[in-house]
Amino acid sequence: MKISRLLFFLAVLLTASVSFAQDSEDDESLSLDSGPIGSQFEYVTKKSGNYRADGVRYEVVRETNLYKLRENVLDSLKAFNKRIAELNSTISEHETTISSINKKLEETTTNLAAVTEEKDSMSFLGLSVSKGTYNIILWTIIAGLFILLGLFVYKFRSSNILTQEAKQNLAELEVEYEDHRRRALEREQKISRKLQDELNKQKKAK
Repeated sequence: MKISRLLFFLAVLLTASVSFAQDSEDDESLSLDSGPIGSQFEYVTKKSGNYRADGVRYEVVRETNLYKLRENVLDSLKAFNKRIAELNSTISEHETTISSINKKLEETTTNLAAVTEEKDSMSFLGLSVSKGTYNIILWTIIAGLFILLGLFVYKFRSSNILTQEAKQNLAELEVEYEDHRRRALEREQKISRKLQDELNKQKKAK
């Protein structure tokens, strides 16, 4: 019975000593000179005393710890505000850069569209037309020229045939004219001889 009580007492002491050691380690890790603001508040809370008055529990904080904590809080806020200002400046620079990039992208897109339109179009009689329309007009003109050439060749051949026929007819007509003139000349000579013979006969008759 005594041994059991002794073991229980030793266990309670061991537990208390472990808890005290942990609290001591936690107190040593907490400080107003380093660590986040939350741990500094925890340090001030653990280093403060307390009392009750009129049934209300009050915490008594060292004035130096309170001033130190306030100074740390203000320094942290100043650092946060500085960081926020830096981030806002960076964001503003990025927005300016993005705006410039978007403007250049719009210009590039516009230039690309103009180049594509210029590439897909041709100048015809001072007018800008698409390549398809230009090809249609060009081939229409070529086809028209071929048709005119065909008509010219046809007319030329027809005229050449008519000219050859006319030359042939003229040659034949000249031959016929020469024959007619020769026969007429022969008839005239015959008539002249007959007339001369008659005149000679009349002279002899007298």
